Amino acid sequence: MAQGTVQVTHTGTSRWRRRTGEYASLAAALEAAAEGDILTVAPGTYRENLVVERAVTLRGPEGSPGSVRIAPVDGVPLTVRASAMVQDLHVEGQDSAAPALLIEEGAPELRDVRVVTRSAVGIEVRGSARPTVRHCTVDNPAGVGIAVLDGGGGVFEECEVVAAGQAGVAVRGGAHPRLERCRVHHTAGSGLTATGEDSALEAVGCEVYEVRGSGVQVTGRATAHLTDCEVHRTTGDGVTLDTDAVLTLADCRIHDIPENAVDLRSRSVLTMTRTVVRQFGRNGLSLWDPGTRADANQCEISDSTGDYPAVWVSDGATVVLDSCRVHDVPDALFVLDRGSRADVVDSDLSQVRNTAVSVSDGATAQLDDCRIREAATGAWFRDHGSGGTLSNCTLDGMQTGVIVTKGADPTVERCTIDSPAEAGVYVSAGGRGSFLGCRVTGSGGYGFHVIDGSRTTLRKCRTERCARGGYEFAESGGATGAGGPVVEDCTSDESGHLASPTAPEPAVQTVAHSPGLLGAVPGPRAEQAPPAPAAEPEKELRPSKTVLGELDALVGLESVKREVRALTDMIEVGRRRQQAGLKAASVKRHLVFTGSPGTGKTTVARLYGEILASLGVLEKGHLVEVSRVDLVGEHIGSTAIRTQEAFEKARGGVLFIDEAYALSPEDSGRDFGKEAIDTLVKLMEDHRDAVVVIVAGYTAEMERFLSVNPGVASRFSRTITFGDYGSEELLRIVEQQAEEHEYRLAAGASEGLLKYFTEIPKGPAFGNGRTARQTFEAMVERHASRVAQLPEPSTDDLTLLYADDLPELP
Repeated sequence: MAQGTVQVTHTGTSRWRRRTGEYASLAAALEAAAEGDILTVAPGTYRENLVVERAVTLRGPEGSPGSVRIAPVDGVPLTVRASAMVQDLHVEGQDSAAPALLIEEGAPELRDVRVVTRSAVGIEVRGSARPTVRHCTVDNPAGVGIAVLDGGGGVFEECEVVAAGQAGVAVRGGAHPRLERCRVHHTAGSGLTATGEDSALEAVGCEVYEVRGSGVQVTGRATAHLTDCEVHRTTGDGVTLDTDAVLTLADCRIHDIPENAVDLRSRSVLTMTRTVVRQFGRNGLSLWDPGTRADANQCEISDSTGDYPAVWVSDGATVVLDSCRVHDVPDALFVLDRGSRADVVDSDLSQVRNTAVSVSDGATAQLDDCRIREAATGAWFRDHGSGGTLSNCTLDGMQTGVIVTKGADPTVERCTIDSPAEAGVYVSAGGRGSFLGCRVTGSGGYGFHVIDGSRTTLRKCRTERCARGGYEFAESGGATGAGGPVVEDCTSDESGHLASPTAPEPAVQTVAHSPGLLGAVPGPRAEQAPPAPAAEPEKELRPSKTVLGELDALVGLESVKREVRALTDMIEVGRRRQQAGLKAASVKRHLVFTGSPGTGKTTVARLYGEILASLGVLEKGHLVEVSRVDLVGEHIGSTAIRTQEAFEKARGGVLFIDEAYALSPEDSGRDFGKEAIDTLVKLMEDHRDAVVVIVAGYTAEMERFLSVNPGVASRFSRTITFGDYGSEELLRIVEQQAEEHEYRLAAGASEGLLKYFTEIPKGPAFGNGRTARQTFEAMVERHASRVAQLPEPSTDDLTLLYADDLPELP
């Protein structure tokens, strides 16, 4: 058969129709062919737009795959409108507004067709078409790989989308295809996407990977069923459901996902069975919005690579975990917001770095017959309206088994807490809770530790081998809870039956406590307390005049010095007026420092703390310097704890927050910086005389920070701006450094330094005083390299710095 010709084998019953003919074009051959005829295409490139409208067989020659290229200049290269067979063709399209292969009607079969194109769609199925597509490949870096639209259907078996400029497989408009053992990868959009009411996608044994976006996306009332599928190596979420989407995952594997492995929103529903989710950067399973629900049965969620809870339920969503395992994660389950709910049955939560179960903001969690092992905190019910039930659960190897704080009111019944390092149960800050038939054994602290007059109920509980005692009930100064805990029929291996404490005569002595991970870590009983170690001698306070003298000695900063002196004078005069029995003006001591790096903000903050201590305003005057990384945690709750700890370290001194604007980024999203700000504002209000807070950063960024956080701005008395150093001031800093380290500037060195500081680029990275010190250090290094070559250097050689010792300009 000549190249570029088409042989038509007629299969009719008459002798005439059984004859074979050859045609010079595909269009002519298709026109001549009848139902059932076989069109064998000779190797070659055909610049034709083909339309198959009869049930014929169109194929390339046997043994020469890819030798027949259908490649017109524009339009649709191949359109199928009948139940034809298309085999062993290579289809190429160049029209960005049209598909390369369009199937519009019938139930055709396509086998071993390769579509290499730069079209809107590689293979498009629409309308009443129900094709069977086997062993076909789509390479379309300009558009969608496979699109099934407008009621279309069909089966795709062992097909592969090797590249797509948009979605790998897109289903919409009520279409409903089935994919079997297909591979979709290297797409610039979602791997599989289904959208729109009545649209349905079924995939069995498929693999989706190397996707720039979500691996699977189901939205707008569409449904999808994935069985024995693997989704991995995406840049977005592994699976995304939005707006009434419905998805079933059975025996699937989702892993190596930088964002959420599975994310549900807006009343979407997920059923997940025997599915493994691992190695995810954010949440393994995240649910948002009322009506959103996920039911997971015999699933495993593990090996988080980020710092987020494995399962996140918020904004009124619901999750059910039945016979599941969650392990090797920062936090296992976070349920937050009123209306949100988690039901966990017969499941294991283990190797949890922080909190296994956290319930906050009015949410509810119900755990039945669960096992929690090796976590910092087993379950933490955080605040008012938060509650639920722990029933027949075991908690083993915790720091603390169950924490209840701030009005939360869970029911914990028939649970066993074994070997907690701190406390089995810890209730504080007005937490409530009912503990019925619970048991704590082998605690490194107390079995049940209830403070702050919390109205907790303990019935038929027992403690054994608790290092600091089975039960501790302590009031805290300022506690407002009335009545304290209710204790009925509780026992301990150390005391037999335990009675309820009464307000006038507590069951145990109240002990002092200091903030820590649990808000207040219980101290030992008075009679068991070891001798206190000798206190370290406190640093002697310098007189205010001495400290102000050191401030005055700083190079430049004249306006800063005036501001600090004016503020100091106000405080000093106010103190003297109080001593004289007169009213003193209220002076807010918290400050905002703005300016570029290296302008002395930290140094002035340290001196300011010393001045306030010398005037008796602060107890110690020490400086604690922090930034965003010291205050903001990786999950709900940890930020408040970090901020409280930093504030406590600064008690009696100055808390200096550098680059404070980073706590409130312009695109905050789910950022926890706001939690740090809110916590800080409350602490400043509650302990206004204990700590002075200074926030610092670039001028423009700090102005934005204060404008978007009016609660912060109202607590600072004034803003002090630190200007950039001029060339002469930078020279003076170098001169001071040289004098301090016993060097001298040789003739011409000062002039060289002035020129150097005048010419040095002063962009955003310019370090001001830091640059001056770095320049001096560079001169000393070059001086050392020079003098080291001298056999017997003189004193002048050892001390003189020359202009030649200056470093090169950056």
